[in-house]
Amino acid sequence: MMHKYKISEAKNCLVDKHVAFIGDSRIRQLFYSFVKIINPQFKEEGNKHENIPFEDKIASVKVDFLWHPEVNGSMKECIKMWTEDSATKPHVIVAGAATWSIKIHNGSNEALSQYKVNISSIAPLLEKLAKTSDVYWVLQDPVYEDLLSENRKMITNEKIDAYNEAAVSILNSSTRNSKSNVKMFSVSKLIAQETIMESLDGLHLPESSRETSAMILMNVYCNKILKPVDGSCCQPRPPLTLIQKLAACFFTFSIIGYIIFYIIHRNPHRKNKPFSDLESGEEKKNIINISLSPLEILLQSFCKLGLIMAYFYMCDRANLFMKENKFYTHSSFFIPIIYILVLGVFYNENTKETKVLNREQTDEWKGWMQLVILIYHISGASTTGYGHFSYFWIKGDFGIHRVCQVLFRLNFLVVVLCIVMDRPYQFYYFVPLVTVWFMVIYVTLALWPQIIQKKANGNCFWHLGLLLKLAFLLLCICFLAYSQGAFEKIFSLWPLSKCFELKGNVYEWWFRWRLDRYVVFHGMLFAFIYLTLQKRQVLSEGKGEPLFSNKISNFLLFISVVSFLTYSIWASSCKNKAECNELHPSISVVQILAFILIRNIPGYARSVYSSFFAWFGRISLELFICQYHIWLAADTRGVLVLIPGNPVLNIIVSTFIFVCVAHEISQITNDLAQIFISKDNSSLLKRLACIAAFFCGLLILSSIQDKSRH
Repeated sequence: MMHKYKISEAKNCLVDKHVAFIGDSRIRQLFYSFVKIINPQFKEEGNKHENIPFEDKIASVKVDFLWHPEVNGSMKECIKMWTEDSATKPHVIVAGAATWSIKIHNGSNEALSQYKVNISSIAPLLEKLAKTSDVYWVLQDPVYEDLLSENRKMITNEKIDAYNEAAVSILNSSTRNSKSNVKMFSVSKLIAQETIMESLDGLHLPESSRETSAMILMNVYCNKILKPVDGSCCQPRPPLTLIQKLAACFFTFSIIGYIIFYIIHRNPHRKNKPFSDLESGEEKKNIINISLSPLEILLQSFCKLGLIMAYFYMCDRANLFMKENKFYTHSSFFIPIIYILVLGVFYNENTKETKVLNREQTDEWKGWMQLVILIYHISGASTTGYGHFSYFWIKGDFGIHRVCQVLFRLNFLVVVLCIVMDRPYQFYYFVPLVTVWFMVIYVTLALWPQIIQKKANGNCFWHLGLLLKLAFLLLCICFLAYSQGAFEKIFSLWPLSKCFELKGNVYEWWFRWRLDRYVVFHGMLFAFIYLTLQKRQVLSEGKGEPLFSNKISNFLLFISVVSFLTYSIWASSCKNKAECNELHPSISVVQILAFILIRNIPGYARSVYSSFFAWFGRISLELFICQYHIWLAADTRGVLVLIPGNPVLNIIVSTFIFVCVAHEISQITNDLAQIFISKDNSSLLKRLACIAAFFCGLLILSSIQDKSRH
């Protein structure tokens, strides 16, 4: 993956640095394109056959082009001077030449022999410079022979290949006992193989190609300094933190422990059983039906999780697999959208119940939304309030067991990934959002006076009390949304800051929170209105029945369709992103409500659901989180490449593995939740104390690591 360096980034990387380009006209081209990354206004003017200086005094960046079109004594003297005078020695040296020698010597074999002698004489000097500076030898680009002028016809691709082979063999063998420190810059040559036919003279690369070569050169030098997330090339693998090492030990012991447990407790069932085939079959059936003990479930779950986390690490941290940039096209976005839409419509079943937003329908909704988000992410194109309110309003269960179950389900995978992948909690922004909003719903309804459906029972006084609670919640949301300072002060307090800071501040968290700040309030209000209407038997939710009377149903459907289309047209034609972000939180409820009414007013629409979308909806959380590292790559900035050279097969294989892993993690999370979140309050409190101590230890270790890094 290549990072596209901005002017400020390039200057930041090259501050107080001296870069020297030495060679012929092709190196001069590379020099110009490199300088234009730093200063796009730099003009290509002046005598071509002379030295060209460039200096940015503000950033203290100096870049020179030195005209030495042949590998000869003149080039050698220049390089030798740098080895003798450390004050003038550049930090980066980019050298290369050959076509001039081919041209003036008419492609003779004697010229090639002399080239080998000359490059052999400067190889030790380059190697000496490479010990303290970055030295790149640029291999010669191919030419487009049909376009060459008459005085360049002797420059053939056969000759260029011979000169390149000589340079590579001599420079790579310049050190006897170790690998050469002089780096071969062959990227330009590979680019030219595809684009040289677009050249104006057959010799020099088109401007777009040389700009790409210069940007890659900037990546080669600067990626290891600035470490951009979307620049996966040329970066060393990040060292393992203490927390990562401890996690690796834990998962290793879990795998070993499960294997030992399995051998000890399973093998006796299979030994010394000289039964008939039928009896053996029955025996096998009995073995399969043996219920797993909590210890075995625990070890098995951590064993699976350890293997899955190893795969995560290899995909996105170990530099084992390649990554590639995302390139958006309309076909790459809309073809998968149409494909999943057809599959979603094809796989449909009858719902178990026909209530508004029944479980199958909400799973379906989460599923198709998650699939659209995934396609949006990989192509490069970027309900909580209702559900939780309904549960607390109807059940009145504010016990700690329910809260812990939800929090565990939401956060388990992310906490493990924060440890294994060395990423802050806020990096997986969706989980902090739903976690905080769940706690907001819980606190709003659990605080005195606790108002639930059973207590209200049609009493307007209690309904008014709940509406006052919701109004106060709305007031708090508005205050925090328009008081950035107050918001940041609250979430900058330790230990909240460790959970919500990203790159040293909580601005990203404030932006994400503010973008959908009214969604949960709207969901709670809708749930209250819907459940009240349902209690008063205003709605007709029987199978095949419209939700309201025919006239009202038709009117609401018409209004919903118009609203849905109007919002969609506005959203798709929106050109000012900041303005759209400001309006979206307030008016997105129109689109959501319109969809709910369209989906639920007709009785036949409520009676069926897409089992395809619902299946994905049940693992939507895992899909959203896993995509960061094993489907996309470089923390979602690129695409993971398991099978190079075949994009279609690669995406099929990586998607299959990705979905299987997400499904398996969902099962593991549910199994572990049953073990850790005990229904016995005293046991649960003890476990919560242990978990709190564990997180305190993590926060302390994280703080120590942050200080050591700085």
